[in-house]
Amino acid sequence: MVPRKLPADAWLNLVEPATERVDQLADDLNLHDLLREDLVQAHQNPKLERYGDTLFAVLHTAHYVDSTEQVQFAEVHVLVRPDQAVTITHGFTRAVATARRRMSGESELLSLGPEAVLYAVLDAVVDEYGPVVKGFGHDVSEIDYQVFSADPGVSHRIWSLSGQVAQFDRAAQAMREVLGGLMAGFGAYSVPEQLQSYLRDVADHLRSVIDATKHYRDRLRDILTLNATLVSQRQIEEIKKLNEAGQAENDAMKRISAWAAIVFVPSVIAGIYGMNFDNMPELHWAYGYPFSLGLMLVATVGLWVMFKVKHWI
Repeated sequence: MVPRKLPADAWLNLVEPATERVDQLADDLNLHDLLREDLVQAHQNPKLERYGDTLFAVLHTAHYVDSTEQVQFAEVHVLVRPDQAVTITHGFTRAVATARRRMSGESELLSLGPEAVLYAVLDAVVDEYGPVVKGFGHDVSEIDYQVFSADPGVSHRIWSLSGQVAQFDRAAQAMREVLGGLMAGFGAYSVPEQLQSYLRDVADHLRSVIDATKHYRDRLRDILTLNATLVSQRQIEEIKKLNEAGQAENDAMKRISAWAAIVFVPSVIAGIYGMNFDNMPELHWAYGYPFSLGLMLVATVGLWVMFKVKHWI
């Protein structure tokens, strides 16, 4: 594709257009049937395809909502033709507006032709990835402290943030494939050297984003493992405390039972001989009183020794 200077009115931007408007655009540009289907269908993965003299790219922008720790994605379709560029956005994104402001202020980019539009949008998209990575870093640092504070909700937060980081990483990896496809076609499609340098710079920024994202994925995995270990340790400590409390309660019950038995035996003997029936055996025996006291003493000492040997008292 030989670049031509891009006129100011040669960049058409559509925001969430109706199907009828996309069909009209496809008819006006005489687009390939497969390309027509891609334009109508939103929610596609990032990709790069060529249909004759038309270059088609699907890009994903990203915005991090710190309050909910969610990554919100939007989709940008870019059509590059020999003398025209078309962008179609699905979802909220400032990437296209940012690219248009840059293009309008840099005549050097305009002179590189319609492919410069794709570069400008790519650059804006990758620039939007930076705040997402910073948001991840901020929340991972918070989780580091939260793990050691024994917050019961930290496990869910780790899982949720890990999912968001993984989803963002997939989008960034797919964008790297798009850039790789563009750079692979530098020679075949006579891409200007200056635009090649721009695209390599975007690829470098994207590589930094991917490396940082991998770092946070690894940290979250390590934090999750650490949190599981700390939770297990706390559970073991709780079980140990419960066992110690149960053992202490058992020891207390043993002491109470032992002393109750020691007190019970002389009480029974005294109660029996305190009933004062006339026909009770040994009631009028001369040695009955000292015998009953001795019996109480022997029974009490015997029980005390037995419980002491068993460590009940």
